[in-house]
Amino acid sequence: MKQTDIQESGYLQLIRGNRSFRHLWAGQVISLTGDWFNLIASAALIATLTQSGTAIGGLFVVRMLAPFLVSPIAGVAADRYNRRAILITTDVLRCLVVLGFALAREPQHVWLIYALTAMQAASQGFYFPAWNALLPDITKPGEVGIANALSSATWSVMLAFGAALGGLVTGVVGVYPAFVIDAVTFLLSALILFRMPYYRSNRKRDADQSIMAGIRQYFDGLRYLRQHIDTFSIAIQKAILGFFIIGFFQVAQVTIAEQYFPIGEGGSISMGLIYVMAGIGSGLSPILGRNWARDRDRRLRLMIALGYASASVGFLVCSTMISLPVVLIGALLRGVGGGLVWVLGTQLLLQIVPNEVRGRVFSTEFALYTLFAAVSSGATGRLIDTSLGVSGVLQLGSLILILPTALWLLWIFFGKRDLVAARAA
Repeated sequence: MKQTDIQESGYLQLIRGNRSFRHLWAGQVISLTGDWFNLIASAALIATLTQSGTAIGGLFVVRMLAPFLVSPIAGVAADRYNRRAILITTDVLRCLVVLGFALAREPQHVWLIYALTAMQAASQGFYFPAWNALLPDITKPGEVGIANALSSATWSVMLAFGAALGGLVTGVVGVYPAFVIDAVTFLLSALILFRMPYYRSNRKRDADQSIMAGIRQYFDGLRYLRQHIDTFSIAIQKAILGFFIIGFFQVAQVTIAEQYFPIGEGGSISMGLIYVMAGIGSGLSPILGRNWARDRDRRLRLMIALGYASASVGFLVCSTMISLPVVLIGALLRGVGGGLVWVLGTQLLLQIVPNEVRGRVFSTEFALYTLFAAVSSGATGRLIDTSLGVSGVLQLGSLILILPTALWLLWIFFGKRDLVAARAA
């Protein structure tokens, strides 16, 4: 099909005309609403029970490390089995797991929060690669970019809405109702996905479905990335995002809300406001960036570099700690940067990675992201407890971001592209 023959649908037209995507998108809206309830509530609960930056960092380490550990299985599963069934199964499992958070009532119960978080995050390790791999299965070529931008904007909007609502509920009535709401949303999401029309694409299937065959398929995915260095350079951007931006900020913002500008139980309301601003930034920036880039390779890459620069400025603004409104402005800029890197990096992969290995590529990408974000979260928690404090940590993060920005710009102008090889595949 020629590029001129591909008619790009509008956002509303996509939702109205593509029933499968409409169900997938509706499930995402409901699931994410409760997901942010859970994050706000669990972070506030840890902060209240421990008063420790290290403990808060440990929560985010667990959230990030568990998906990394299951990624080899998750990627193979996304390429071998029914991707919709994987989504439904993980939603049901998360519904059951999050109800257990209500049992954590005392400081000695912190281990239970970590254990339940690990199980929930491991389920997400299966969910996200399958979700990303399924998206091109249910959309036409001209719809893929719009579907990716819309789903990413939805993630950000629900971050803003869910975090605000979660912060309000947690701050007013306590953390435990948030966990119940989260469980209900996962169940509703599973029911919506069950009704989603989905016909599996004609992927090449290996007759050997043994464990050893699965291991071989996983290493085949790694071999694909090794042979396509440009694709790997794109896939690793989320790992860089996790290490230099998200890992730093997700621990710092909990400390800022709980110790410097506390509103609500454990700073839950102020924490929700910070998440709201980050969500607004990460929701608007990919749509505006994609409107300028129009899925053109060079422009998409340049917008990723702009994302790193925006996050660096956001860190610097937050580090002043002048007032909560100033911190919120910094969080907005941080959200703009993270949104550009995440969404436009995904768009590049959707355009060049063939269907047969798409699940494994996305699972490897997500695994690298979670691993590096876990390391960063743990280190940030320890650094906050030192003489640097949260302000010094944010200043350090702003300075370090110069490195990935410079390296990515060098690759944009001098690196070798995989586009021809990927289209042939």
